[in-house]
Amino acid sequence: MRPVRSIWLAGPDVWLPDFVAQSARQRAFCIDAGFSGLTPEPPPLNGNQGSEVEARELYAARMARLRQADAGVVNLTPWRGPSADPGAAFEAGVLAGLGRPVFGYLNVPDESQAEYVDRVESFIGAQRDEAGVWRDGDGCVVEDYGLPETVMLWAEVRRLFVIVTGDPLRDLTGLELCLEALRLYAE
Repeated sequence: MRPVRSIWLAGPDVWLPDFVAQSARQRAFCIDAGFSGLTPEPPPLNGNQGSEVEARELYAARMARLRQADAGVVNLTPWRGPSADPGAAFEAGVLAGLGRPVFGYLNVPDESQAEYVDRVESFIGAQRDEAGVWRDGDGCVVEDYGLPETVMLWAEVRRLFVIVTGDPLRDLTGLELCLEALRLYAE
């Protein structure tokens, strides 16, 4: 097993207005747990629409940093809808493809949003059809395994902590729990 020293931290945090402070808190938690936290660079905010060249450079830089990580902690907190940040989900998949262990957490404002199907129902509407299958407004099936996230994300993470908190986008309790689990995993 590859030693775990550096941890990629993925999630919607990069989009927060106080990302620099949030990122510093995350890295400090990693240091306290004996790891080095790798966070993405914040997207450039120049008021202008970015170019495709800038987007490709951002992608290449992020992929290079992902390859440096020995493991990942992914914040799967619902963002702009019922599901995780799609970039964070992609990064979890990349880490998994690289053979790196992935741990995750998901913050919700109340227990009624702890399951994926309940969030879909709450955010965009879903109902059971005559066969008892959950479907969205377009008639598409909504995963209902009683899990906090879709099967592919849930099954990949070694541990997934669901935290009920009044501050879903900034609470780092799940990060602390993942770091503790990673420390045990790395021993």
